[in-house]
Amino acid sequence: MQTLHRSPPRSRLPAARWLALAMLPLLASPAAAATGSLDLTQSFVGGLAVMIFVLAYALVMAEEKLHMRKSKPVLVAAGLIWGLIGWVYVQSGMSSESEHAFRITLLEFTELMLFLLVAMTYINAMDERGVFDALRAWMVRKGFSYRTLFWMTGVLSFVISPVADNLTTALLMCAVVTKVAEGDKPFINLACINIVVAANAGGAFSPFGDITTLMVWQAGIVHFQEFFALLVPSLVNFLIPAAVMSFFIKNRVPASLEEDVVLKRGARRIIVLFLLTVSTAVACHTLLHLPPVLGMMTGLGYLQFFGYYLRQTLPRSLERKRTLYTQRGDWKMLEQLGSVVPFDVYKRVARAEWDTLLFFYGVVMCVGGLGFMGYLALLSDALYTGWNATGANIVLGVISAVVDNIPVMFAVLTMEPEMSHGHWLLITLTAGVGGSLLSVGSAAGVALMGQARGNYTFMGHLRWSPVIALGYAASVVAHLWINAGSFGVYG
Repeated sequence: MQTLHRSPPRSRLPAARWLALAMLPLLASPAAAATGSLDLTQSFVGGLAVMIFVLAYALVMAEEKLHMRKSKPVLVAAGLIWGLIGWVYVQSGMSSESEHAFRITLLEFTELMLFLLVAMTYINAMDERGVFDALRAWMVRKGFSYRTLFWMTGVLSFVISPVADNLTTALLMCAVVTKVAEGDKPFINLACINIVVAANAGGAFSPFGDITTLMVWQAGIVHFQEFFALLVPSLVNFLIPAAVMSFFIKNRVPASLEEDVVLKRGARRIIVLFLLTVSTAVACHTLLHLPPVLGMMTGLGYLQFFGYYLRQTLPRSLERKRTLYTQRGDWKMLEQLGSVVPFDVYKRVARAEWDTLLFFYGVVMCVGGLGFMGYLALLSDALYTGWNATGANIVLGVISAVVDNIPVMFAVLTMEPEMSHGHWLLITLTAGVGGSLLSVGSAAGVALMGQARGNYTFMGHLRWSPVIALGYAASVVAHLWINAGSFGVYG
């Protein structure tokens, strides 16, 4: 009989471990995923909260038709849901408990927002310095077709996300696609779908690739090297949808650029600083056991210091270039020097996709409120009590595309159902890649809807959900087959 890998009982887990788990980076609503003192799932207030959440999400899904930013409905829904919770707890004389739950959920969103804000700032800075314009020009000069670009960005997303996390990777690859295929809405939509699927799949077999894998690793359920058992299933999850979608791409070359793109001063050094920032964030977690957002904010400091250096040395740099271009007789470049403006990091911060950040706030607080009412625990309990572990984990992966995989995974970790090691790997896989089924199902998808606004949309992604679901099913089958020995007697 296989030796079963079970999570330790709650009473034997050190308090420090649960505190560390609650402070995981980018964690949307861990504390709120736990149930409050009052079970509101059978109450009128609980039912009303669910209706508010469903209505808000319906408006988000209709963003393309209504032309209303997706942050608006979820911001109002979050306020109404927590208002209902606050009213019930005040009536019960337990207002301090609901206040504490709200503050913890808000703290977790703050980590998420700051992490996203730094990533977006760096991407905006690289864009302003001409990095993506230059990359686009290089791809055009190389004669890469749209189909080649589709596969290149997908493969790079799958390879980079296990280290840089799926969100950051998706943002980088999306910036490349939107620059190379500017104005080609159908291709950008397909390429963004491919990037989301690839980044989520790549993040599923690494502790650093996704928040859910980080949660499982931090809880001691799956050891570092054991995540690589999910490599082949994750690869299957990416390749099947990509192969199908690639047949629908017109194999033509993007329009050539009319002029050469010259990187602005400091562009390469900003790329290095971004890589250093990601390394600092990883080191903060692995070496110091602190939230990676600390490393990201430190990295913002790197960029600020470098921006100061660029501003201080700009006059000397302009004079040197002016002399050089005059000697060469390059009047075109001399003319361009007249339009040079100092680098300002705060302008890059201001250009962050604030609608996306506010949407995250609304979703985090809505899901956190529903979790505090008891709905996430109720759902998890119903699945693992009424179904077998395999079916429950597969369904939870699909549910994570709507509810968000982070609170779903935390609900599972909180319940600690009796499962074999193979089943813990299965829920890690399904929660990681299940979010690809909808554009709002993962941080990567939500961020790309903001970055590629008008080109990559909820409905545009939804049309390809059946193909993505095929990859999802195939990845589950691959895991059940390849890692069959790790499942033991639990069904």
